[in-house]
Amino acid sequence: FGAMMVRLGHADGLIGGVTAHYREIMRSALQVIGMKEGSTRVCGMHLVVTRKQIYFFADTTVNFTPTAEELADIAIKTAAAVRHFDVVPRLAMLSSSDFGSAIHPESDKVRQAVEIVKKKNPELMIDGEMKADTAVVPEIIESDFPFSTLKGGANVLIFPNLDAANIAYQLMGLIGEAELIGPILMGMAKPVHILDHRAEVAEVVNI
Repeated sequence: FGAMMVRLGHADGLIGGVTAHYREIMRSALQVIGMKEGSTRVCGMHLVVTRKQIYFFADTTVNFTPTAEELADIAIKTAAAVRHFDVVPRLAMLSSSDFGSAIHPESDKVRQAVEIVKKKNPELMIDGEMKADTAVVPEIIESDFPFSTLKGGANVLIFPNLDAANIAYQLMGLIGEAELIGPILMGMAKPVHILDHRAEVAEVVNI
């Protein structure tokens, strides 16, 4: 019913998840509203607000084991969403490897995703694959990887899979005491956002 209201223009967006299962809302939204024209998938982003900076994590809610092409698409969608917050995106494609320091299909996948993004959106500041500390500590990039096109530290962190992203953002909220806003669902034809069923009032208000 909520998805149909959005489709018909009786509501500007749909927020759910507190009283219905994630899958039910996602299925209804995809069937009734559908994805944005030209989009082949949806993905989720969280704003992670720390005392010093705001970070954008993706994909935190949808794609379990994205391919290189899917990771590239997630990165491009996330960069576009970040611009809506009047923030210039600086993207790091995260891995357990720094620029080939470990040879493994998973890190290779992330490196391939970076190449795809650079071909499709050469104006984006993006690099990887890289470890989390390399991504957020500018001095590490400057001293150890001066060839990198990522300057000033990343504010957008693209994770190699859903497990890593989901675990990271939850730990940032629980242990890192960051404020979490999201998930913001990207790729839908109209605004749809699906919260965790344990979301509290403040989280609903934020989204």
